[in-house]
Amino acid sequence: MTKEPTAEDLDTLSRQLGRPVRDVVEIGARCVCGNPLVATTAPRLSNGIPFPTTFYLTHPHATAAASRLENAGVMEDMSQRLTEDEELAAAYRAAHENYLSARARIGEISGVGPVPEIAGITAGGMPERVKCIHVLVGHSLAEGPGANPLGDEALAMMQHEFDPSVCRCEGAWDTEGDPPQKDLSRHTRRLRRKGSTNPIQYDDPGGGPVAAIDAGTNSVRLLIAQMTETGLEELHRDMRIVRLGEGVDKTGEFAPEALERTFAAVHDYAREITRHGAHPTRFIATSASRDVSNREAFVTGIRQRLHVTPEVVSGDVEAELTFSGATSALDISRWDRPVQVAVVDVGGGSTEIVLGTIDPADGQATITAQTSMDVGCVRFHERHQFGDPPTEAQISAAQADLATYLDELDPEVFDFTSLDAVVGVAGTITSITAAALDLPTYDSDAIHGTELAIDDIIAAASSIIHKTRAERLELGFMHEGRVDVIGAGAIIWVQILEHIRTATNNTVTTAITSEKDILDGIALSLLRS
Repeated sequence: MTKEPTAEDLDTLSRQLGRPVRDVVEIGARCVCGNPLVATTAPRLSNGIPFPTTFYLTHPHATAAASRLENAGVMEDMSQRLTEDEELAAAYRAAHENYLSARARIGEISGVGPVPEIAGITAGGMPERVKCIHVLVGHSLAEGPGANPLGDEALAMMQHEFDPSVCRCEGAWDTEGDPPQKDLSRHTRRLRRKGSTNPIQYDDPGGGPVAAIDAGTNSVRLLIAQMTETGLEELHRDMRIVRLGEGVDKTGEFAPEALERTFAAVHDYAREITRHGAHPTRFIATSASRDVSNREAFVTGIRQRLHVTPEVVSGDVEAELTFSGATSALDISRWDRPVQVAVVDVGGGSTEIVLGTIDPADGQATITAQTSMDVGCVRFHERHQFGDPPTEAQISAAQADLATYLDELDPEVFDFTSLDAVVGVAGTITSITAAALDLPTYDSDAIHGTELAIDDIIAAASSIIHKTRAERLELGFMHEGRVDVIGAGAIIWVQILEHIRTATNNTVTTAITSEKDILDGIALSLLRS
């Protein structure tokens, strides 16, 4: 049976333990029926705490049997024998080395790497004494007979209660309802009472950095940030074009190559998160990951590498996160009254429009309307089969398609007529802004907060739309992964701006570009919680 944990395995482990499972890299051993017996755990947990117990015994019958052996004094007898039997002591020292080697392997494949705080330290009392039968049994089950002599002995002693070759899973744990979602362990309660989630890495309890990840249809992005007296401080930001949604419209599933690209990016992100000691991590996934037929492969792959579960948040939550991040580019001191703002996020598979009001007195934002339309740069590029460059017929078809979506917006809910400002976010919009500014290379500082006339945006977008792929590649600010699809994205951005300008009777004639978006909103949601 495969060692790779599935989403079902992780739910089973959570039920077995009575708490959300943490940082599982492999299933170290399985029952003959396939259920997990041992969770192979990363040597540093996602909250930053070093974790020496690589092989964690989880099956309730096994843990109960091990506890009964401990209560019967078996550990004391084993420890005494280690002082008297040199052959046994040598085999036990070899078990210690085996454990360290196995941990190094797990640290490598999980992206955690070496953990200096537990270097040379195993678990269960190895290599000199016996402190925990559970650890020794877990080691024997995971690494096989001969790996740990005292683990093998303990397994033989508990055989009448627990035998890995005999399935006793039925009724062994609660299978009713949802798996546990809240960690009620004594260790977690103790940390929370102290006001800390990672006392080892953070000198300032609760004041460490957090990690936010946004996986869209076209790209996956990472932000590591912390809160300072002056606001959100960015420590690390990265973006990879992975085209996760490539072909989803036609096949209804993530392509294997798209998953591989995404997992490779996330693997690198895991290393960066560990390097910065960031905790917690929140991973927001594209809505496509809710409906694809191979969703479990995506969820499991992310869990293995980051030890967090991707969230497909509701439209309301996505709107709040996007609005919170994007409007940081807006100078609300220009108004002496509540400011009505539209935030537009042109993504790969969808486009979000969020309307909200910001009170300049305290900066508080109130979302008044939001929608997510199934139009995006990747989706439109594939749906209308854009040429290189797109033909006028293809462009007109895309415009007619988008017009249908805009016409379906309820004017009583989406009242654009009283808007004061429009803020645009995401790669399509920032790239068009770079074109309008005639930047030789991509410059986030120059782009963020730029206010351009809608006519200037239209001119820059039109130039990009009508360029060939090769001509777009020559633009110093253009990301290679965006050259194919940005024409479709440009059509969407321009048409929405024209729609708003018309609705406001030419009151809104400019648009502001923000480098801050849902990713910054995700980070803020963690830092303010």
